[in-house]
Amino acid sequence: MTLSPLTRRRLANFHANRRGWWSLWLFGILFALTLFAELIANDRPIVARVEGQWFFPVAVEYAESDILSDGFPTAADWTDPVLVEEVSKRGWAIWPPIPFSHRTVVRDLGRPAPSPPSARNLLGTDDQARDVLARVIYGFRISVLFGFTLTILSSVIGVVAGAVQGYYGGWVDLIFQRVIEIWSGLPQLLLLIILASVIEPSFTSLLVFLLLFSWMSLTGVVRAEFLRGRNLDYVRAARALGVSDTRLMARHILPNAMVATLTMLPFILAGSVTVLASLDFLGFGLPPGSPSLGELVSQAKNNLQAPWLGITAFVVLGGMLTLLAFIGEAVRDAFDPRKQPGGSMGGRR
Repeated sequence: MTLSPLTRRRLANFHANRRGWWSLWLFGILFALTLFAELIANDRPIVARVEGQWFFPVAVEYAESDILSDGFPTAADWTDPVLVEEVSKRGWAIWPPIPFSHRTVVRDLGRPAPSPPSARNLLGTDDQARDVLARVIYGFRISVLFGFTLTILSSVIGVVAGAVQGYYGGWVDLIFQRVIEIWSGLPQLLLLIILASVIEPSFTSLLVFLLLFSWMSLTGVVRAEFLRGRNLDYVRAARALGVSDTRLMARHILPNAMVATLTMLPFILAGSVTVLASLDFLGFGLPPGSPSLGELVSQAKNNLQAPWLGITAFVVLGGMLTLLAFIGEAVRDAFDPRKQPGGSMGGRR
């Protein structure tokens, strides 16, 4: 596939921002690893072969009688030392590098939870004796997936709303602006508290609730681009030739509006991750027991005698948001028409 000169210039500008370029690689590697969190941190083996049969406990729920000929017809508990010993005698099993899931209660700590970092628990345990590293891996995945989903859906709705406002203008724009002003003035936290008292918050319910308000973040930018673009000569010429409004908006004005939109996406993603962490910290986020970075911050606040919880939460959340900010800066440089490859600014002296 042949890239246009404009696309090549944008890619060169993005690559020239070394901080953003390496941040993108690092963030991508971390996110890719957490997508396979079950293979990295789990209290079940990845694969096992016992008495000549193959088992995949990481993906399939087995009864103990399925694994051992003299086992009980109940669900196999792979944290049971007796079962693990019998499996090692009659076959073998490959375990994840971290033998704990985000919900696994670590036994035999030798001291009350939370316990400090050790060779067994590299980042220690929380106040419920769960491995912090395992919960960070799963929590990172949930936070990024939630942020991606909310950013994409809110961006689509915001772009469509801004395009309709800016293209048609007049009463459509006036009514839409008044609706946005009223809607944005609603107390989101109060509404969320009311929602949490009626139903148990979940990934889907939180996503839908936040989507009701987050779509307005891009509306103003897209509206301004369409207000400017609808009066350009080539748009007027296309309209005079009978081109439909939908085609005019999608093919002639939207590409120019997407420049400002794409520049803001990394920062919107960072804001979406922060919102979920804040709600989890306040207790209005994901259901109790879910791996959450915000819940880790709350534990750090409640257990000041365990500084490793606060340090871990700060490094993970701060590192994630810093990487997204650097990526956003690189995207901004890529779409800056004055920026030339190599970091120089174009234009006449």
